[in-house]
Amino acid sequence: MSQYAHPEMLVGTAWVAEHGADDGVRVLEVDEDVLLYEQGHVPGALKLDWHTELQRSDIRDFIDATGFAELMASRGVSNDTTVVLYGDKSNWWAAYALWFLRYNGHADVRLMDGGRQKWVAEKRPMVSAVPDVAAGSYRVPYRDATIRAFAPDVLRHLMAVKDGTGALIDVRSPQEYTGEKLHMPEYPQEGALRGGHVPGAVNIPWASAVNADGTFKSADALRKLYATKGVTRDKDVVAYCRIAERSSHTWFVLKYLLGFRDVRNYDGSWTEWGNMVGVPIAQGEEP
Repeated sequence: MSQYAHPEMLVGTAWVAEHGADDGVRVLEVDEDVLLYEQGHVPGALKLDWHTELQRSDIRDFIDATGFAELMASRGVSNDTTVVLYGDKSNWWAAYALWFLRYNGHADVRLMDGGRQKWVAEKRPMVSAVPDVAAGSYRVPYRDATIRAFAPDVLRHLMAVKDGTGALIDVRSPQEYTGEKLHMPEYPQEGALRGGHVPGAVNIPWASAVNADGTFKSADALRKLYATKGVTRDKDVVAYCRIAERSSHTWFVLKYLLGFRDVRNYDGSWTEWGNMVGVPIAQGEEP
């Protein structure tokens, strides 16, 4: 992992097996399939439900700073806790949770490389018991607006894309990018009125960044992957998908594995953009 810009942001399965129960370490599982945790999880891990615990459905936004502090404390997390996140789908939602923890100013948060998939493949122990942990003491020090993009930010960013100082990455499947589908293949086709992509966006599917075992590709392979589409460290980058979980994964790759300075996650993503009145879309491949 030393090849990455910030190797400290990743830990291996062996590290979790050895240190997951250490004082000052809390392991959290965050899955797309929210029932997986109950079927078996890393010993000592607690569940974080992205759908019901990180978001407020009444305003389609995140929980506020007070709610986040209460959530972390309920998981035994304090401000100085090392939080290790893992999950299914090569850490889709674990990366989303990591992005949200960083948004809330948590200092030490990491991904378990390979996620649940790698832990299971290595036949490491899984348990069903939910650990009983003492409540943490938590305060949100700040919210980092520099890593989050809203729709008006994306509209302004289109000028930077046009003049070559910015890049916009659509990390969805090629079929979603062209407008053929509204969601990934084999998923219900719902969530937006229009299909397509934000004009000027390049399509680099999130899964291009991972190996077959769910771990991240090497730094050299990742640099080449993004550079071939004009996404380089000298540019201001915005990433999006459908509801921000896949783009959080790409945000993590760019921010911490490749060391991009200016990279934001547009969490409204296509569910917002494809439903808004008056914003441009493009269909098919970019010229």
